[in-house]
Amino acid sequence: MAYDGVLLSCVIEELRSKILNRRIDKVYQPEKDEIYLHIRSRDEELKLLLSASTNHPRIHLVKSTKPNPLTPPMFCMLLRKHLTGGKIVDIVQPQMERIAEILIESTNELGDLAIKRLIIEIMGRHSNIILVDEDGKIIDSIKHVNESMSRVRQVLPGLVYSPPPAQDKRNPLSETPDSFKDLLKSMSTNKKVENVLLNNYMGISPTTAFEIVYRALSDKTMGIQELSEQQLEALCRSFMAFFDEVKNKQFSPTMLKDEEGYPRDIFPFVYQQYPASMLERYSSVSEMLEAFYSERDRLERLQQRTSYLSKLLKANLERCQKKLAVQMEELQQAKEADKFRLWGELLTANAHSIPKGLKEVTLVNYYDPNGSTVIIPLDEKKSPIQNAQEYFKKYSKAKNTLDKVSKQIEESREEIDYLEALLESLEKCTEESDVEEVYQELAEQGYIKKTTKEKREAPAPSKPHHFISSDGFDIFVGKNNYQNDRLTLKTAGANDIWLHTKNIPGSHVIIKTGGRPVPENTLVEAALLAAYFSKGRNSSNVPVDYCPRKNVKKPSGAKPGMVIYEGYNTIYVTPSEEKIQSIKKLN
Repeated sequence: MAYDGVLLSCVIEELRSKILNRRIDKVYQPEKDEIYLHIRSRDEELKLLLSASTNHPRIHLVKSTKPNPLTPPMFCMLLRKHLTGGKIVDIVQPQMERIAEILIESTNELGDLAIKRLIIEIMGRHSNIILVDEDGKIIDSIKHVNESMSRVRQVLPGLVYSPPPAQDKRNPLSETPDSFKDLLKSMSTNKKVENVLLNNYMGISPTTAFEIVYRALSDKTMGIQELSEQQLEALCRSFMAFFDEVKNKQFSPTMLKDEEGYPRDIFPFVYQQYPASMLERYSSVSEMLEAFYSERDRLERLQQRTSYLSKLLKANLERCQKKLAVQMEELQQAKEADKFRLWGELLTANAHSIPKGLKEVTLVNYYDPNGSTVIIPLDEKKSPIQNAQEYFKKYSKAKNTLDKVSKQIEESREEIDYLEALLESLEKCTEESDVEEVYQELAEQGYIKKTTKEKREAPAPSKPHHFISSDGFDIFVGKNNYQNDRLTLKTAGANDIWLHTKNIPGSHVIIKTGGRPVPENTLVEAALLAAYFSKGRNSSNVPVDYCPRKNVKKPSGAKPGMVIYEGYNTIYVTPSEEKIQSIKKLN
């Protein structure tokens, strides 16, 4: 993703048509690196976002805003003083740099009209928002840059504003066919063509550079010295045509989406290097940018929450697996109980013939038809009867341990299955409400300690995945244990079909029958979904059990998502992305 100079040109063109000659009504600063300007318009109130965040610096119009702090930051107060009531007289982009300057006419301290510049520099972690007076001096900035941070350029109140250091790149809008070809021919090293464009022209991102090459050479990636004269001409035509569109403001804002519909990138034009099915056009670049960044922010928040819960679950899984290993070792030792009983009985039967003071004794095992012998270790300080009593005590203790450890092993395995199911459901979360339900479940089960100060509102019930089979049947797939319980025990009817992978953590799947018999195609598609939304998604011949919903019960006291069922059949399927994509999805 790149908010490059070409995309900024597209944004500025829209801003000029929307906010030029409008007055600034309000200024807000909800985040340490974000400013919102509320601009009065005849028809509506427009909101302009300027963000100098490290990850997503940008400028565009928005419809939604964020809550404001009770006490405005100092930079916000300063902007209110200088800009409130001011008229936006121009918006410019120096050459093709990632810099936008908003020229605002307002009164100065003497009451005279003066032009101030609100400058946003979109440059990753060096992004900034700077207010400059009519004499070119910095009034203030959202980020101060002193000499210890940069020896090249300081951004501090009172200093004369200077733009970021030039990188000796050319302005692509000023290029001619001859100068373009001369540059490429002058290259002494065989660099990739797209890298030559990227390193020599301002305002071009790697994706834009490759798009220019793609339009000329299709999907070929070539070294600059490998170009034929014909290919050089084609590349020149592609470059000039691309920036003619920029000069003529023939923008067509386009968002790139992945196979699941999530945003991947944003472009000022339709970029031909991607399939048309992955591109979505917008009539407004601001609308596209707001949709893109709001979804990216949502996914980042989702990733942060799932990352925390995933670490918590994996830590508990590791603890349970270590505990299980210890219990298995104890079980192995406890299985020697019969040996201790045998030794005690043999010592008791032969006590009269065993002298005291021996370290071990060899006795005939009268339980063995072959008359084999057994070597029994002895405590030389004790009599044979006392040694026998010690072995009977060990037998009794081992016998009790065997019963106790066997139960503990069963509980540990159940907990491991439960945690693995939770981890699997966490990986399927697509909404914050899904993650919140997993959090609530972990808290209720004691894996997360609730503090007395913590008051979390109960999350609104999240919705399961909804698919339509090729035969028109509704198929629902749970995303987490709470959802699985609601789907199976409350949403599904008695005669609906319930599916789940056999002995594999995964989602509950329901086919809504509506009283109709379920065709085989629908059953197979539902089984594919059950296998795909399980830990066996990358396996082949995954067993999926299915039965009428009325055959599924939840034992008293069982953990969320845990059920028992009877009267079932099993179908074997091999899930794949292609097969799942072929099933119509509604949400």
